Amino acid sequence: MKKVFTFLTLVLALIALAFFSSTRTSAKQREGQQGQQRGGARDVGRGHVPAHGPAPARGQSPRASDNHAQENRAPEARPQENNRSSFRDRPSHPEAPHVHHDDTWVGHDSGRDDPHYHVDRPWEHGRFTGGFGRGHVYRLGGGGRDRFWFGNFYFSVAPYDYDYTAEWNWEGDPIVVYEDPDHDGWYLAYNSRLGTYVHVMYLGPR
Repeated sequence: MKKVFTFLTLVLALIALAFFSSTRTSAKQREGQQGQQRGGARDVGRGHVPAHGPAPARGQSPRASDNHAQENRAPEARPQENNRSSFRDRPSHPEAPHVHHDDTWVGHDSGRDDPHYHVDRPWEHGRFTGGFGRGHVYRLGGGGRDRFWFGNFYFSVAPYDYDYTAEWNWEGDPIVVYEDPDHDGWYLAYNSRLGTYVHVMYLGPR
């Protein structure tokens, strides 16, 4: 009887040990996943300002969805078509063109021939002279995607990029302007709070 009792005690101890070991492993896995998510969120936006703009695209054609598009000859002509490929390269990253904290620009890869950013008369309102990149962080002063401003400058968002400004605060978000190496007539407005960016056209001084 004593041997049976000892055997049962040993079995129960092993079961308890296996249960607690499994619980601890699951907890560590959850902590690891949460840590990855927090880490991923920290490497986009949150005040980070890229040291440089994107490099020119290397011979890439527009995305597959672009084959069904017509040329965008007027900035206010057409709204965005919501069938682009995903920009969410990591689970916690935004579903929009964005910049990592290592200054990797995600999404600026459609090349010079992308019809969504074609304009017949590039720079028809003149060129932006307010300053580019780090050291030139502006605060949005009002307006919306069709026409917004900061300082003494007016801009408008490319219609194809409208959806990517859904979370922008038009009355206070920090914006940094970069030159677009691929699309004549456009600049890139980077929102350092969100880490996202869109193509914008300069409309002249206020």
